Amino acid sequence: MTTDPEIYRLTTANRLMIADVLDGLGDAEWEHATLCRGWTVRHLAAHFVQPMLIGFGQFFLAALRFRGDTDRTVDHFTRRLARRPRAELIGLLRAHAADEVNPRRVGPMGPFAETCIHLRDIARPLGLAADVPVEHWRILLDYLTSPAVAPALVPPGRLDGLRLVATDVELSRQGDAGALVSGPAEAVGMAVTGRRAALADLDGPGVAQLAARLPPP
Repeated sequence: MTTDPEIYRLTTANRLMIADVLDGLGDAEWEHATLCRGWTVRHLAAHFVQPMLIGFGQFFLAALRFRGDTDRTVDHFTRRLARRPRAELIGLLRAHAADEVNPRRVGPMGPFAETCIHLRDIARPLGLAADVPVEHWRILLDYLTSPAVAPALVPPGRLDGLRLVATDVELSRQGDAGALVSGPAEAVGMAVTGRRAALADLDGPGVAQLAARLPPP
């Protein structure tokens, strides 16, 4: 089992890598759509630093304004932070890369998951190979397929009756039976967290079942 200090270390490394990726993008790429509906690369750059800049109290008060809707609250802060200059957002990500963010319900795995998933939310639409190490995906998939996973990442029932197999790394929790969903760990991780774009990289009779449980395109 990966310890919290180790997860913090991996998250730091991922944030610094993401900052380098963002720094290498052109102006058009900075405004390109991502796999997060309604958000451009600029928005995701802002979202990466949101947990380090927006405290719980500030977030809670804003959530009251949006009647407890977490998604709307996150979108509010993301869009506000996205108004900052590109260089400032990248600089903030580097400056706060080592911050040990421990959100309620998800703990250190929440920010770690975001570095893995949101980097590919940026890279896939741009046709970039940028990705975290495959071992990070193994750690994340073990978490995503565990009973304790936050429902915001993998809603209850999405993986019922499915057997997940990564072709590039061994998973410790893949299910003893069920319809097979097989492919690179990155594609499995992206698909089970709702990214339809990753389904084309998967094989097995369980892919159709998984697709039917994802949000509509």
